[in-house]
Amino acid sequence: MNESSLTTTRPRPLLAALTLCWREILRFFRQRNRIIGAIATPLVFWLLFGAGLDRSFELSAAGSDGQGFREYFFPGTLAMILLFTAIFASVSIIEDRREGFLQSVLVAPIPRWSMVLGKILGGTLIALFQGSLFCLLALTVDNVTSDPLALLGLLGIMFVVSLALTAMGYLIAWRMDSTQGFHVIMNLVLMPMWLLSGSFFPIPSLESSRGIMYWIMTLNPLTYGVTGIRWLIFENMNAESSNPDFFLPSLQVCWAVSLVFALVAFGLAWKVSGSRTTADLL
Repeated sequence: MNESSLTTTRPRPLLAALTLCWREILRFFRQRNRIIGAIATPLVFWLLFGAGLDRSFELSAAGSDGQGFREYFFPGTLAMILLFTAIFASVSIIEDRREGFLQSVLVAPIPRWSMVLGKILGGTLIALFQGSLFCLLALTVDNVTSDPLALLGLLGIMFVVSLALTAMGYLIAWRMDSTQGFHVIMNLVLMPMWLLSGSFFPIPSLESSRGIMYWIMTLNPLTYGVTGIRWLIFENMNAESSNPDFFLPSLQVCWAVSLVFALVAFGLAWKVSGSRTTADLL
């Protein structure tokens, strides 16, 4: 056999990552119940709570007309969609392990980060797609920005938050053997994180709170993602930021914390994918 006939197949990490990403997207569009579940549940929450609490809630500052609950809850509902999508996307880790697909990927001649990137990027793009669809409903609320740069920034921070949440879901799913145990842990970790992010009620300032709630909510990294979405989607945020009774970090701080959150979550997912597991997390 001539040497010219011998070929060496070199691993292509980025191609492998994109292939896994595309597989996640195809799986998503073939499972319509995921589309309905990830969008319909937050939408029902937004409509019900918005209709029920809109007249009993008003966030205002000097010189502003105030913000009703339906308007305030919109960024939180958007964050809930990103959260639910991250949960559903992470379940595929457990399904792939059960079906044997994950084992075949693990023995493939590609670096481990390639697999992690492909799985997480697929879930991130799905979350971004669903979140963008929900953003069309922003036309039904007041004071929504029409600045193209702000809308591009909104897509950017949605991508970062989706990546962080999907990486957290990956991190938990890697240690799990059953979808039932996975959902229990996700509800225990991510749902309180969402509730304490300023999505459902404003974050009190240090002066107006008793201290413990302030520190829990300000140390929550999702708080800055939700607040960043709020900054980019509404035009009256400069007026609301002057209210001394509530904690509202600047857009620059929101971007910085969200990026660090995404990088740390991805790094931990990459690290844990190199470990073996034989049982559930609990």
